Amino acid sequence: MGSAAGEVIGVSDGEGGCAEWVFPAAPDAVRTARSLVRGTLGEWRLDSIGDIAALLVSELVTNALRHATGPIGVRLVRGPAGAAGVLLVEVSDPLPDPPRERVARPDDEDGRGLQLVASAARRWGTRPGEAGKTVWFELTLPR
Repeated sequence: MGSAAGEVIGVSDGEGGCAEWVFPAAPDAVRTARSLVRGTLGEWRLDSIGDIAALLVSELVTNALRHATGPIGVRLVRGPAGAAGVLLVEVSDPLPDPPRERVARPDDEDGRGLQLVASAARRWGTRPGEAGKTVWFELTLPR
């Protein structure tokens, strides 16, 4: 994991098609999460969806940083390859309020993250957790 290892406060590595990290609520979390997602998908030979997965994780981790103060979790779960194969990606934070999709004006600097997730992902949603919430999305795995 190189220099990113110091910025991760919890790790469960990718054995069996699941990888999970917990990041402090700090600006470096976005870059570190993006790098770890790309690296893990490369190890899983899923480079073809690495860029979009990293982009969507960046958006969701940025949203979590903007609104929450506690640790941010990122989890990848690889389903079976083939017609129904999906990559499930989850981003969790301690804020219980679900994110709100809004329409960004052309001059707005932000507000497009959930629109991007909704347009690029196969499916997406949110669910409450014991302490906070999880925003998740699915990407179709290549055959």
